[in-house]
Amino acid sequence: MVGQSGQHDLAALIEQAEQIVAFTGAGISTECGVPDFRSPDSAWKRFPPIPFPEFLASEEQRVEAWRRKFAMDDLYAGAKPGRGHDALARLVASGKLSHVITQNIDGLHHASGIPPEKIIELHGNGTYAQCLSCGQQQTLAQVRPMIEGQGRAPVCDCGGMVKSATISFGQSMPQKELHRAQRATLACDLFLVIGSSLVVHPAAAFPRIAKENGAVLAILNKDATPLDDIADLIVRADIGDVLCTIR
Repeated sequence: MVGQSGQHDLAALIEQAEQIVAFTGAGISTECGVPDFRSPDSAWKRFPPIPFPEFLASEEQRVEAWRRKFAMDDLYAGAKPGRGHDALARLVASGKLSHVITQNIDGLHHASGIPPEKIIELHGNGTYAQCLSCGQQQTLAQVRPMIEGQGRAPVCDCGGMVKSATISFGQSMPQKELHRAQRATLACDLFLVIGSSLVVHPAAAFPRIAKENGAVLAILNKDATPLDDIADLIVRADIGDVLCTIR
């Protein structure tokens, strides 16, 4: 279903559902000024992430990884939650939406007011840093002067490497978050995909798991996805325009 008709059908599905899980990708944040990963002119192509094995292999690569991260951060500094984030926060507050499973690392679901226990970040969070050895967290404000002022990669008090708390290419997925996502997916009766191309695995498996478990699958995305053929509803419209009407 496309456009206004699909929008009305989505509102009806949300009204009828008892327990919803939202699965969000980059598309929910683009109206906030956060660049997506796959657009032809994406800033990610100018500042591609350093693969995890290379990050581990040399300090030079760690410094470069941080340099690229801060260059990306500067592009959307001050980004605030958009209409889609706010709509999901309202659904969580209403008790309709049990969890937001997200592929995004921008922290905007947290900023929208959704409680942390309701957010499952499959690819980590780029708003802080973390020691790879002991797990101690550091703020980006602590890390940045070392990179830019001293040209050195940050090191934890324990001696471990400090990295943005995101999941890089080649890095193991967070098993705790995957298990949380699995439990939430199996418990929902409506699985709502928002702004995801559904091509990154294992994250993209959750919509299929939900559908096979009997949940209704709705996809709100501007482009086609590999799971369109099993979706109960497809809405091709602006995410903010659609979700801002949902109460």
